[in-house]
Amino acid sequence: MLDGWTYRRLDRLGDKRRPVLKAGPFGSAVTKETYVEAGYKVYGQQEVVSGNINAERYYITPETYSRLKSCSVEAGDVLITMMGTVGRLLVVPDGAEPGIINPRLMRISLDKSLVDPAFFSAFLGSSQIQRLLERRAHGGTMLGLNADALGSLMIPIPPLPEQRKIAEILRTWDLGLEKLEALRAAKRDHLNGLTQKVFGVGGAFPDRWEQVPLSAISTRVRRQNGGGEHPVMTISAKSGFRLQSDKFSRDMAGSSVERYILLHEGEFAYNKGNSLTAPYVCIFALDRPTALVPFVYFCFALNTGMNREFFGHLFAAGALNHQLSRLINSGVRNDGLLNLNPEDFFGCKVPVPLISEQSAIAQALTAAKQEVSLLDSEIDLLNRQKRGLMQKLLTGEWRVKVEAAA
Repeated sequence: MLDGWTYRRLDRLGDKRRPVLKAGPFGSAVTKETYVEAGYKVYGQQEVVSGNINAERYYITPETYSRLKSCSVEAGDVLITMMGTVGRLLVVPDGAEPGIINPRLMRISLDKSLVDPAFFSAFLGSSQIQRLLERRAHGGTMLGLNADALGSLMIPIPPLPEQRKIAEILRTWDLGLEKLEALRAAKRDHLNGLTQKVFGVGGAFPDRWEQVPLSAISTRVRRQNGGGEHPVMTISAKSGFRLQSDKFSRDMAGSSVERYILLHEGEFAYNKGNSLTAPYVCIFALDRPTALVPFVYFCFALNTGMNREFFGHLFAAGALNHQLSRLINSGVRNDGLLNLNPEDFFGCKVPVPLISEQSAIAQALTAAKQEVSLLDSEIDLLNRQKRGLMQKLLTGEWRVKVEAAA
């Protein structure tokens, strides 16, 4: 055991004033029917998952609060999600509104002379403990975590000044990440605003641009694999081309790979699979030398004189959504593919500015997109560094120096 460190079960970390673990009220005690416009706040899952203590504004009457006061919230309490997305945490800050938790949360009340809430929350939020909580959760369509599974966790208890110093170090990293995430959000807003300014909204392209069918500026690609070795890929609405083995954890193609379409770099593919993220348009250009994609995709190459980056931004902006929504009939087929034939798809009208304007627009949008991508990479790197730091600090592998009290 580390010098000065002890270990205790989570359900042994409270004082005598309140139970360590307290679930929200069961049954119909707190429902939308009991909410009022003002009164005592009901803390719910949205506050914890978002990290925003005021994410939702639900209230109950003083009479309901008095009846359910055992589920009340105080500053320094740690709230944890117990259903659905389990294990998310929030320390109730000073000055938070008086209120109670809803049935999806558990309140953890700590003896603050023994445990610092910020240190405790950091430990429970570490990747190792989060994985453990997920394994302990149970249920079918919705996971649930019970008090026994949570309360039996063994928690490291360094000396209180050391806990506070560790929490302070990790909070410094959190503040840095919050600033970067705010900057990324601003850059994304700028990119979205610039995209809407350029391409218009709802398929209303600038009047000065000629509009022609997609078939007039592209050639359909239907070449099959000639026996060469090429990566088998699919298209994700969120991330574009991905190795099929990465998306599905295994190669789904099997013997059908012989029928797959062979794409070359810069050629486009349209995945007409039904997607919540992109219900109508999911078109990307291949960014590697070659790839094999499912034969149900509509693939095409732009004709000479068209700027690939310009049209890549156009498709990513969902500029064809309005047209495709009118062409696609009655949802999806049994195989999950949108009911769209190639003639209708290639008949969609696309704007064709002068090539000089295409190039200028592509340059501006690509630069704005790269700024967001650089921030994505920086945030990802800092998060990985923070996880490594947490592993060292929260296990005592790295000890922190604490100044002696004067």
